[in-house]
Formats: sequence, structure tokens, C-alpha cells
Amino acid sequence: MERLIECVPNFSEGRDRQTIESIVCAIQNGGKVNILNVDPGEAANRTVVTFVGSPEEVVEAAFHGVRRAAELIDMRKHHGTHPRLGATDVLPLIPVSGITLEECALLARKLAERIYTELGIPCYCYEAAAFKPERKNLAVCRSGEYEALPAKMADPERRPDFGPETYTEQAAKAGAVNVGARNFLIAVNFNLNTTSAQLANEIARDVREKGKAIPGRLKGCKAIGWFIEEYGIAQVSMNITDIDATPLHKAFEQVRKAAMERGLEVTGTEIIGLVPKRVLIEAGIHFLEKQQCGTGLSEDEIMQVAVESMRLDDLRPFHPRDKVLEFLIGGQGPDF
Repeated sequence: MERLIECVPNFSEGRDRQTIESIVCAIQNGGKVNILNVDPGEAANRTVVTFVGSPEEVVEAAFHGVRRAAELIDMRKHHGTHPRLGATDVLPLIPVSGITLEECALLARKLAERIYTELGIPCYCYEAAAFKPERKNLAVCRSGEYEALPAKMADPERRPDFGPETYTEQAAKAGAVNVGARNFLIAVNFNLNTTSAQLANEIARDVREKGKAIPGRLKGCKAIGWFIEEYGIAQVSMNITDIDATPLHKAFEQVRKAAMERGLEVTGTEIIGLVPKRVLIEAGIHFLEKQQCGTGLSEDEIMQVAVESMRLDDLRPFHPRDKVLEFLIGGQGPDF
């Protein structure tokens, strides 16, 4: 079996096309990887890049991407709606085939050490790569965001896993990187027919796992609410980290229920990055059964039911051939 891992770095730049292209070029040339998707967001001022390759190729490509981002992005001037800690905010390694999560965690730790040693950029290790139990939670590593980094670096309990004891010029410009290893997650935003970030936050608090153990909370889900000026709407922004316990359609239904309790509607769904094919197949079957329709359709037809039922094309066209992981692995990736 071919050894493949996926990397999905999030860079704190979503508005300057030239900067994004330069970072993507550094990734491509650094490790000869297959770039599957580039997903910039203007309001979040953040770009998600998805690429796959052998472990050695992916780690090398990721390092080159981090280096280029640190050269081009000055965190002292960065503003956006999405929480962030550095020019490269998160850098997760994800097992695809022929490699375990534990092996990815070891690679992530070595990569974090190299980023600090060679580039002088502090690094936290999170999820499966965490050195401290509490740092398995990305929110703990990113607490206070970039603005809190000077105080955290001066505190032995909150200091990065790899980094200096004092706040350096490099840390001021590039911030810190959260380097981790994890299984596949879905990054998704649910669009609401309101401009109220407060209402979106209330819905997020109702459905996310963190908090009281009450019915309606979604296992393995982290969520916040925000207003996106780019679209003129509020969204519930969610990471689904356990897609077996909480498939996408279940999250959609629960957010819709919480919205309806406040007199609101979910008008559409925005998937960030890529999803496994089974996510759309399972969703399509769910909605067909809900409508008491037969499920003896082709996979393409079932996926189209999912697209239409969750309004995946609400904000921009959604084509499964461009957003499903299996369709892109082994291909040439998207034009950018």
C-alpha cells in the first residue's frame, strides 16, 4: 500500500492573491506534492491549502510553505474574523494510507522542532502530537490568539513546545504555528438568514460538544458564530472532528433545529476544503429516506441530492468533482 498523508495548513492571508499564489508555489516546489484544493476566504482573511504525497514529500512541502508565509505575512498588520496565532496558524498531518496517526504525530513533532530550529518560529504541538494532555485541544494552544503570544512566551506553563523564552522579532512578525496530527475533519459554515453574530453564537453554543452534556450537543464538534461582511450574513462555523459520531447531515439538521427555535433559517452550507465521498453519499441517503424516496440511484445522483438538500451551492457553485477527496487524489489538482 502506498504511504500517503494529507496536510491542510491554514495561512493567515485570504485577500492578497499574489501572496497566496507564492505560498502555494513554495509548497508545490518544496515537496513535489499533489495540491488538491486552495480555498481562500476574504472575511476570515485566511486560506486553506490541501495537499497529499508521501510522508517525506509532505513534510518538506509543509516546511517550505511555513517559511514562505513567514516571509510574506506580517501578523502585526493582520486582521480577520477567524481565530489565529500565526502566519501559518495550523499545520495538521493526516494519515491517508499506509501510515498510522501515531506515525504522523512523530512527524509533526519533528517538523515543529525544525520550524523553530531553522526558522526561529515558535510552535505548539496539538491533537495527537501534543506533549501535554490539555494541548490536544487546539483552542488551548491558540488561546488569546496572536495578541496573547508575548505573555504566553514569558509564562513557563503556556510557552510554546518549541520556542524561546522571550518574545523575539521573528515571533512578532510570524506569530506561532500550531503543528499537529489528526484524523480527517470537516470544516463547514452554516449560513443564517440574519446578520446577528450574537444569535449565531447562541446557536453554536447550543450544538457544540463543549459545555453541559445535554441532548442536542454534537459529539466531536467545535463551533463559533460570526458575521461575514463578505457575504452580509451570520454563520455558525464548525469543525466536525468525529465524522463517524456526527456526520455532516446530522450537524446540518441540529443547527437548523437550533436556528428554528430562534425564528431563523439555515439558508445554506459552505464546506471549507475537501470532504470524503462518503460524507455526501451518507447525506444524500439520509435526505432521500427522510423524503421517503428510494435510494437506488447512482452515486452522482445521491451526491446531488446532498448538494441540493443542504444548499451547498448557496454562496458559490459546488461541484463534487472539485470538493471530494477521492476524486482529486491522483489527479492534477485544481487550477489556481
